Amino acid sequence: MPVMIDLFWLIAGLTVLYFGADWLVGGASKLAVKFGIAPLVVGLTVVAFGTSAPEMFVSIGFNQGGYPDMALGNVIGSNICNIGLVLGVSAFICVLTIKNQLLLRDLPFLVAATLGFSWMLMNGVIGRLEGCLLFAAVIGYTIFQLVLARRVKDPEVLEEYENEIDPGAAEKEPIWKLVLFILIGLVGLYFGAEWLERGGVSIAKRIGVPEAVISLTLIAFSTSVPELATSIIASLKREGDIIVGNVIGSCIFNLLCVIGMTSMITPIKTTQIEMADLIVMGGFTALLIPIMKTRRRISRLEGGILLALYAGYCGYLWIDRVA
Repeated sequence: MPVMIDLFWLIAGLTVLYFGADWLVGGASKLAVKFGIAPLVVGLTVVAFGTSAPEMFVSIGFNQGGYPDMALGNVIGSNICNIGLVLGVSAFICVLTIKNQLLLRDLPFLVAATLGFSWMLMNGVIGRLEGCLLFAAVIGYTIFQLVLARRVKDPEVLEEYENEIDPGAAEKEPIWKLVLFILIGLVGLYFGAEWLERGGVSIAKRIGVPEAVISLTLIAFSTSVPELATSIIASLKREGDIIVGNVIGSCIFNLLCVIGMTSMITPIKTTQIEMADLIVMGGFTALLIPIMKTRRRISRLEGGILLALYAGYCGYLWIDRVA
């Protein structure tokens, strides 16, 4: 029965995090458009940062609560889950096409961010200065994307952001309502992170599982559920290029924005995250290079391989560190 209560807090936290992020991003996006900011700019800034808000609140909450391994495990596990599970399931549903900009610009940046983050964590600590560097990198990346997007002006890209933001709907909403959505979203993110932390920590202690294992698997999967659901829907609509772009962008923001902000507030010191976890995250990231370069797509077979590798990693964690 106590385990069921812990699971309740975990599920309640995840649900509130999801709706909190949705309300925050929706309210902030429409408010920005209402003040005359282009949908493209809103999509690359407000939406990009807002979709990382759940992971950020969760990691900050874990680190502030004295569980730094869970803060790190949430990010490392989320990146592994995004590539192995989200891309794997999506490619299994439909073949994912790859845009040149992802292969030539965004993927190399993700590889560099992964290597930089892993190098910083080699001594078991990510301090405030390193957090500042990571956060500065995501600001630089965002500015670069903005400059490039405004220069290139791809009609398909502009239409995609127009549909996502819907400027017409934004103009009809009163400002007080949008501000209320933002505030409710922030409150939801705060309590959702608290409840997810309460449930995750209690489950780890109750069944004697290391905190890092819970965060690398259960918590990481939980915070990746929105991306998984969105990607499955996009797969059924045959929008494969959007899926790959969202996954790579999410991984970049997890490493630079979430870890950067968390360690700027309080340095992160780990004792349970092992070199194997960093190697697996780096391996999944590096594996994207040959997979994406092959015919500019991710096939069903390759999606199946990603899924099998993800299942193998989860199995390894529970056999090696729990059993």
